[in-house]
Amino acid sequence: MHKVWLLFDPRRTLVALFTFLFVLALLIHFILLSTDRFNWLEGPKKAAAAATLQIVPPTPA
Repeated sequence: MHKVWLLFDPRRTLVALFTFLFVLALLIHFILLSTDRFNWLEGPKKAAAAATLQIVPPTPA
């Protein structure tokens, strides 16, 4: 295993790895924020909440 590190500079390799993982984490979080179900900042959209309110049957008089 030590011969692998003779081919690659450990500092540059680790910086590249952490940069890739950080960009991947940002991408995943922005994809989740663009969905209605997993958007933890704005919550569910109001159109979806209004649609569920219209499904409630009327009460008898």
